[in-house]
Formats: sequence, C-alpha cells, structure tokens
Amino acid sequence: MTDASRHRVYTVILGGGRGTRLYPLTRHRAKPAVPLGAKYRLIDIPVSNAINSGFRRIAVLTQFMSASLNRHISDTYRFDVFGRGSVEIFAAQQTEEGGEWFEGTADAVRKLLKNIDENAYDHVMILSGDHLYRMDYGEMYDQHVRTSADVTVSVIPVSRKECDGFGILSAKSDGRVYAFKEKPKPDEDIRSLAPPLELRERWGLPEGQFVASMGVYIFRMGVLRDALADPQNLDFGKDILPRLIGSHGVYSFLFKGYWRDIGTISSFFQANLELTEEHPSFRFFHETAPIFTRLRFLPASRYLDVKVERSIISDGCLIYGSELDHCVVGVRTRIQRGARLKDAILMGNDFFEDDELRAANLARGIPAAGIGPDCIIERAIIDKNARIGAGSILRGNPARPDEDGDGWYLRDGVVIVPKDTLIKPGTVV
Repeated sequence: MTDASRHRVYTVILGGGRGTRLYPLTRHRAKPAVPLGAKYRLIDIPVSNAINSGFRRIAVLTQFMSASLNRHISDTYRFDVFGRGSVEIFAAQQTEEGGEWFEGTADAVRKLLKNIDENAYDHVMILSGDHLYRMDYGEMYDQHVRTSADVTVSVIPVSRKECDGFGILSAKSDGRVYAFKEKPKPDEDIRSLAPPLELRERWGLPEGQFVASMGVYIFRMGVLRDALADPQNLDFGKDILPRLIGSHGVYSFLFKGYWRDIGTISSFFQANLELTEEHPSFRFFHETAPIFTRLRFLPASRYLDVKVERSIISDGCLIYGSELDHCVVGVRTRIQRGARLKDAILMGNDFFEDDELRAANLARGIPAAGIGPDCIIERAIIDKNARIGAGSILRGNPARPDEDGDGWYLRDGVVIVPKDTLIKPGTVV
C-alpha cells in the first residue's frame, strides 16, 4: 500500500491499567513509562514499530500516573510540520457525562474515538503497550486491505501448555477466523481449535501448535464504531472479537518473529537480562527499524578497575572497583568500590550527583545515589534514583515467597528497590 493510505490509519496504543503485575515499578509511573533495556521505556517499542511501519498518527491511552509518560513522549517524539505525524497522550478524565475511567480495552478506545474525526481515518490499529518485539505492521495492513477484512488479528504460534495465558483463535485455510477461546484451561479439550493442515503447511507450523492473539488488531473504522456502540462491550478479547467472528470478516495474520509479554516482574526481569547474551533473541539496534527513545547528551561511561561480564551499560555511568556479571545498567548509574552485582537490573538516575552535593548528603547520613561500597546485589531490580547504603546485601531467590520489606519488595523471587528509595547501610535482604 502507498504511504498516503497509511495516513488514513489511526494507531492506538493501550497503556494498560494500574500495572499491578509490575508493581512496585509502577508505583510512581504508568506502565508504558517503565524503563527497559538500560535506556528505553516500554512505550518506545510499539511507538517505534508504528513509526518504522509508516503509521504516524498515534494515541497512547493511560489513566494512572501519566506524568513521566507525558514527559517522555513530549521529549522524544517530535515531528516536523512536513512529517504529518504526532504521538498524543489520552488519559481517562471526568466529563459532564460523569466518571470516565476506562473499564476495559474496548471501553478505553470507545472513549478515545469521541475525540477524533471519523472521516479522517479508514482504519484503526490497536496495539498493546507491554510487549517486546519488532514488527512491520505494514505487512499486516497490506493483508488486511488485500483480503477486504473487517478485522485483522495478529497471531503467534504457541504450544498447548501455553494456551491458558492467551486468547486462542481457530482459522480456516484462507486465514479467516471462525472460533475464539479466551484463555482455555489446561485440562480443556481444544483440539478443534488447532489450525487445519493446509494452513499449518502454509504457515510452517508443526502439528500440535495453536495460534494465539498477540494483542495487535486492525479494524475498519465503521466496524469498530458499530462494535463499540454497545456499552456492554468492554474488552476486545472477551467481548468484541467473539461477537464479530460470526458476522464479519475477521482474518488472522501470523507473526513468527521474537515476541515476549513483559507485563509481569518475572517476564520483565528475564527479558532484560536476555539482552546481555552474546546472541540475544531481540536487539534494540536495527539498521532500518531502530527502537527510538529520548535523546540524552550524556558523556561516555567511565570505568576504573572494573570486571564486567555479559552486561549492558548505558551512557553517563561511573563505576569504580566493582564486579558486574549479567547486569543491565541504566543511565547515570554510580557503582562504588567493592560492590559485586550479578543478575541485576539498575535503572539508573535522573540526575548527576556532583562531589559537593554527595559530600553534603553523606554528612547528613544520606548515601550517594546508586550502589554504595561493598554491596552485594543479586537477582534484583534497583529502580531510578535509589540509594543503596554501604555494605548492603540484596539477594533474591526464586524459592522465596513474595514479601514487602522496609524500602524493598520481593516479587517472583526478585528483590525490587522502588524509585527514590533509600536503603540504609548494612541492610540485608
């Protein structure tokens, strides 16, 4: 399709609700604003995919803690007057009609569509905001137009044991969807949902695999408007898709690249650390489809007497006399002598703490921002601007149950120190 036709597509990114599965990383920010991969934010993934695919009319929907997300969007995605593009934040709001909290994914889009000109767009593309992947949405859009589909759903192959975490679709040999089951139970018989032989061969799927919705949809504008007219339709997976399958042309589009749901602490932790491997499944750099983020004019990182293995270290870091193994280190991180870190994610700092300020804070008993001397940090996430006092030991363990401590949390066996938190010297977790 031509670039002109893509200007007639409105892209909506669902920022999610309170982000409880990522708490406490979402304690002070919306889920799409959670830092990722040492220098990015979750929102950068779908926005970059959309821009690289030629879709530049973008809305991000959120309703909780959107201040940092607003700053990131405004500082990062600036289009010139010739670019015909924009990335806007739409937060839930109170109106004369009453409370306007989003009650589901479909309800969020319904309330957004009140604010856009129906005649300006032919299609609406809907994306989730908590997945890690690189995708050319243009290929999906081209199929959507070519098949005259009312709705196109992007799907990924999954094994039977993974099905209970997804909406499972069943398609005919031409890809048209005729059945949908939301998160079937592990002991439920879903053999009737398996792709037919002809479709498996065309898609290159082995026997025994199913296809699951990955939360990427393209709707014809009129079809979406009609579906959202019923206020009882609150969610795309539970309400909209099942009702449209029997009456409209709903087609599947197979995506076979790397895709990871990073909406939980466990998946977020693993996805970040996998980036440090020699041959990671996902790379942020791609010559023709980069992942964009905020430009920062930071100095190169500085190391002195440091041992580093399998780690990613961002700009503006100061690391002295430490050992790092399997770590992701964010911007402006400071790590002091004697510290040992393994399987750790450090989200960095929003500021540089100069020698004068650091000395003044130390005189008041406030540790320097970052990791203090002789600390041991293992299986942990240290959020932005945290201050870890000297000699502290923060060590997660998959066998430990979830727990809330003094300035720290344990979730999925990972110790998490929230943003702006101070951990006293000598603390042992």
